[in-house]
Amino acid sequence: MGPCPDDELVDHLQRLLAASPCPGAGDRKVWARRRHGGSRTAPRRVLRLRRIHPLLAPTRQDQPHGPKAHDGTISPEQVETMGGTDMTTTYTREDGQGAICIAGDHYSAACMGSHAAKQGTRFAALEPIRQGVRTACGAFGPDIAHGLLLRHDPGSQYMSHGWQEEWRCLGLTRAPALVREPEGNGCAERFVRTLKANLLWLPPFDTVEARRLALHAFQRQYNETWLIGRHGYKAPAQVRQEQRCTLAEAA
Repeated sequence: MGPCPDDELVDHLQRLLAASPCPGAGDRKVWARRRHGGSRTAPRRVLRLRRIHPLLAPTRQDQPHGPKAHDGTISPEQVETMGGTDMTTTYTREDGQGAICIAGDHYSAACMGSHAAKQGTRFAALEPIRQGVRTACGAFGPDIAHGLLLRHDPGSQYMSHGWQEEWRCLGLTRAPALVREPEGNGCAERFVRTLKANLLWLPPFDTVEARRLALHAFQRQYNETWLIGRHGYKAPAQVRQEQRCTLAEAA
């Protein structure tokens, strides 16, 4: 017996979905239910027909941001006015996979804080922010970072209640990147790419603690020697020092 026509298969799929207690069943589950009923059909054909007729599982629709929602710039005109933070993962021989958290200054591209932990919790995500606030403001306390914009992606660590309480206490202003538009957090993303190529993708360390120490060493080396093209190939530490002197003279 040959394969059934498309219209007959679509009718059967509609009846299967209407009778299913789970409206979010994927194409393979629908294909399996049809096969358990004694009818054989290729899984790709089931998926193709569900796409054509719209029979796919319900999905959340993103809010429209308009064309090119990330137009503009995320590079401010002064140091320590906008920062960015991000998180990635790494591997160690003894501790397995761990988390790497960083924070940077958008103007100078300097790494202001870094941390390595076994788990990427909100506490690990806060550590580079605390380091950055101490470096930029000279201390750590309530409202000490008032007016500083902080860019981050919509990850669960950065949306947690504890993390938001911390930045409110410090006086930071959130500037979250839009969902599925990583360009909005591009400065932190670019530093993570540099970090991977120069440290994280090299032979792994034995422990997370060894990785943490290496991360801080790389942060110092990067800030003092990495050349930033948009600043005339100057190192981030030099850019920060020069502009701080300029701002102090203007004041």
